[in-house]
Amino acid sequence: MSLLGRIGFAIRAKISALLNRTSDPSAELDYSYEQLRDELQNVTRGIADVTTQKKRLEIHLRRLRENVEKYDGQAREAMRQDREELARRALEKKQAHTGQIAELTDQIATLQETQDRLVGKRAELSSQIEQFRTHKETVKARYEAAEASARVSEAFTGVGDTMDDVGRAMERATERTERMEARAEALEELEETGQLENVLDDGDDIDRELNRLSTERSVENELDTLRAEMAGGERATEPAD
Repeated sequence: MSLLGRIGFAIRAKISALLNRTSDPSAELDYSYEQLRDELQNVTRGIADVTTQKKRLEIHLRRLRENVEKYDGQAREAMRQDREELARRALEKKQAHTGQIAELTDQIATLQETQDRLVGKRAELSSQIEQFRTHKETVKARYEAAEASARVSEAFTGVGDTMDDVGRAMERATERTERMEARAEALEELEETGQLENVLDDGDDIDRELNRLSTERSVENELDTLRAEMAGGERATEPAD
């Protein structure tokens, strides 16, 4: 059962206790309201946790991008020093980090969607709680008015008449409570929160071999580019006849 589904179940349980026991309805409703506020805090903490994870991945993403720039610079410097093998190693590292950047970008986008969805759900839940509070105060006011009326009536007409008044007051409170129950059930309509799917899949042997070949081709292409740049730079520096 989802968090919001548990909220609706808790509301129905509290209202059932209100209808089935002779305890003070005002105290029962106040307790239900505090429970809902606690659930709202849990949703808020969940949003904070998702945001924290997103920020952590964003920090890691920035570091990967910095490393890609570093390895690119190392490859160029190695080629200037005629260290082609060293340049190759730097470009291989660059390619590996480039792949991780793509994966992290997808994960961050998924977390952002989850965060946006949770923020929207929190706003809906907050609105539902405020509506519950309004109805709660209405029921409490009517119940307390009925109690006051019952006490006055008891002083003039005796306990029998007073019990009749209390019965009618409880019927009115029950009607209002049923309306609150129907509204509380609307909370169950909220969707369950999404979970981050793990996209870090290593693949099988064929996938790994294809990825390796693709990486080698990319490295060779960059080496050809660097050779051309270096050759062009040397021709530009040769003295004219």
